[in-house]
Amino acid sequence: MALLTPLFAFLYHLPQVYKWLLKPYYVASLFMSVAFLAVRKTPGVCDHLDTQREDGNSCDFDWREVEILMFLSAIVMMKNRRAITVEQHVGNIILFSKVANVILFFRLDIRLGLLYLTLCIVFLMTCKPPLYMGPEYIKYFSDKTIDDELERDSRVTWIVEFFANWSPECQSFASVYADLSLKYNCAGLKFGKVDIGRYGEVSKRYKVSTSPLSKQLPSLVLFQGGKEVMRRPQVDKKGRAVSWSFTEENIIREFNLNELFQKSKQLNKTKEDKLSQSKFPPVPEEEEPEQQGDDGGHQQESESKKDK
Repeated sequence: MALLTPLFAFLYHLPQVYKWLLKPYYVASLFMSVAFLAVRKTPGVCDHLDTQREDGNSCDFDWREVEILMFLSAIVMMKNRRAITVEQHVGNIILFSKVANVILFFRLDIRLGLLYLTLCIVFLMTCKPPLYMGPEYIKYFSDKTIDDELERDSRVTWIVEFFANWSPECQSFASVYADLSLKYNCAGLKFGKVDIGRYGEVSKRYKVSTSPLSKQLPSLVLFQGGKEVMRRPQVDKKGRAVSWSFTEENIIREFNLNELFQKSKQLNKTKEDKLSQSKFPPVPEEEEPEQQGDDGGHQQESESKKDK
């Protein structure tokens, strides 16, 4: 049963996975990941390659190439243990496959190694992973709007993601953050994002480093009343980020999203009540006629009749 559940989940999302993998970035990455395999196994091409096999078969892997591929598989398995999305799994496979291809091509022929390395550099500079374009309830800040928006209403709690488009971790986390915004966004709990790769002043102001070595991207910061309450990942005294997994379960638990959502819904109800009262003002009650005045009038009429 433990094996069937992931299999059924994969088959259920198979059309969406196919649609996602057919994007140009992943198609080109797939061809580059299997480049050495194609060169080594293509008849007419592999016949002219060098080999260290005892049988002299240049169209099959030698023992050193098998070791490199086995080492690659072990690294990918270790990295994917911490992956939380399909994008991260595929990204790790593509990344380490390209590294293995560089090593294998340089070992085979330095000219092929230089050619493949040049193609990787050109691909890295010209092709970017596709950004998440799904549904979300997220407000995007700039360097001029973030402070005003966070301090506008002290009753509103903000969860802000500091990200950069060039960061693979931020790109793979985009779908997780979007799902959280769809589930927990309300009048008193809102979600925001700011691209600190574009707005460098914001990164300095909120002390989020954009260096890949710092591992602070992405960073989630909780603001209440315009002031920072907590952030993940935490940063030690040396300015290095403490390792933390950006899974949906960890975020819900660490930021107490369920409790924050319940409290924030009360603010939503008060706003709705005020809005309904402003649209439909209370109807003033009609005053009842004074009985004494009416009785006095009847008495005057009866007295005038008696006088007549």
